[in-house]
Amino acid sequence: MNFIQRFMYGRYGSDQLNIALLGAYLVLTLLSRVLHSGFLNLLSVAVIFWALYRMLSRQPERRRAENAKFLELIRPLVHRYNVNKCRRNDKEHCYFKCPNCGQQLRAPKGKGKISVTCRSCGVSFEEKT
Repeated sequence: MNFIQRFMYGRYGSDQLNIALLGAYLVLTLLSRVLHSGFLNLLSVAVIFWALYRMLSRQPERRRAENAKFLELIRPLVHRYNVNKCRRNDKEHCYFKCPNCGQQLRAPKGKGKISVTCRSCGVSFEEKT
C-alpha cells in the first residue's frame, strides 16, 4: 500500500472527466463486443489510455483546466437533468411555460383553471392546474 501512495504522489489522480472517460470506455467496449467492430475496440482502448494518461499525469494545472472545460460543456445537460428530476419529485405543483417569453412557471396542483401572471414579462394568461 505504501508503494501505491509513493507512486501516486505528485500525480493528478481521478476527476469527473476521468469518470466520464471510464464510462465511455465501458460503453464502447460493450458495443465493440456486440457489433464485432474492430474500430470501436480500438477507440475504446484509446479512451482508456487517455484516462490513464490523465490519471498518472504530473501536470495538475493542465488536467484541472481540461476538467473545467468538460464541466462547462456538460453543465446544461446536468442542469436539465436536475430540473427534470425535481419536477418529477414535486407532486404538489405543475409546471408550464409563459406563452410570451418562455419563462418556466410553477403553480399549485388541483386549483382548477387559474389566471397566472408571468414574473418576467408581466403577461397574464389562464392555465389549468
